[in-house]
Amino acid sequence: MEKLTLVVAFLLLSSIFIQPLTAQSSCKGVKKDTWPELLGVPAKLARGIIQKENRKLTNVSNVLNGSPVTKDFRCDRVRLFVNVLGYVVQTPRVG
Repeated sequence: MEKLTLVVAFLLLSSIFIQPLTAQSSCKGVKKDTWPELLGVPAKLARGIIQKENRKLTNVSNVLNGSPVTKDFRCDRVRLFVNVLGYVVQTPRVG
């Protein structure tokens, strides 16, 4: 219960810095391309939030922070860089 309280408090405090939902992305049909409010959130919860906000993002995957990744840009992909405990440690973004 304490963890849930901390997550909710974090999300409420970080909402001050949230990118407006009306901001346009460089990808057609994707309205929001970054999620700074998901830093420190468990990856499973972050994935659910991202996919709920935009059904076009079909490839939301966990990547261990520091692992090599390809440099190609894809409008259907969001990488969740996580630590060994499964918490998001970098701002998730489309690409």
